[in-house]
Amino acid sequence: MSVLVTGAGSGIGEATARLLAARGNKVAVTDVNEHAAAKVAGETGGLPLQLDVTSRESVRAAIATAEKELGPLDGWVSNAGVSSMISFLDMTDEEWHRLLTVNLTGVFYCGHEFAHHLVAAGRPGAIVNVASMAAKQGNVPYLSHYIAAKFGVVGLTQAMAYELGPYGIRVNSVCPGWVATSMQERELIWEGELRGITPEEVKQGFIDNTPLGRIETGDDVARTIAFLLGPDAVFVTGEALNINGGAFMD
Repeated sequence: MSVLVTGAGSGIGEATARLLAARGNKVAVTDVNEHAAAKVAGETGGLPLQLDVTSRESVRAAIATAEKELGPLDGWVSNAGVSSMISFLDMTDEEWHRLLTVNLTGVFYCGHEFAHHLVAAGRPGAIVNVASMAAKQGNVPYLSHYIAAKFGVVGLTQAMAYELGPYGIRVNSVCPGWVATSMQERELIWEGELRGITPEEVKQGFIDNTPLGRIETGDDVARTIAFLLGPDAVFVTGEALNINGGAFMD
């Protein structure tokens, strides 16, 4: 199987690229940071590509290069994302649009271009969009822009699955919880400052609210993404799977 992963230079994307490669798949390791992509690809035998998900042209170029080097793509993981924390009343237009452009419009561009490519080639495929448990729970402070984007990812995933099913294209999303990544490390500091507590206290609160009693890892998410891309999930589409250790169960 050949798969392209966005935002694969770190975090969940990196864990996913490493797991897929370890299982014998051909992986296009893409990131807006070309050096991060090259590092992961160099360690996994993947194909490093710079990809800006906010640019259709960049997405098209990545598809063309990946297929030239790896052969026909079977799967796509839209993982690239950004975050920040700010109260709703202090939200700026600039920050709102920045989060929505990367976290939602980027998922649309990637899914739209890859789906068009598969349909034109007459091939089936699988797409996994990385959402968040914040896509199902709006009662989280300082993340209104992030929540709006991730709710949108889940809705977009369902719409894509419905329309692309007749072409043999499956589309699912995953909803991770508190994942130990460099992004979360920054968020621990931001939330601590906004709440007037330490980052360690913020982290402990996450653990206390997770029935399985630990912070999630990128590998926890990667294994579910690999399942959704593979043959065991051949009749699964339109889903938004929780991977959060039981936090905020719905």
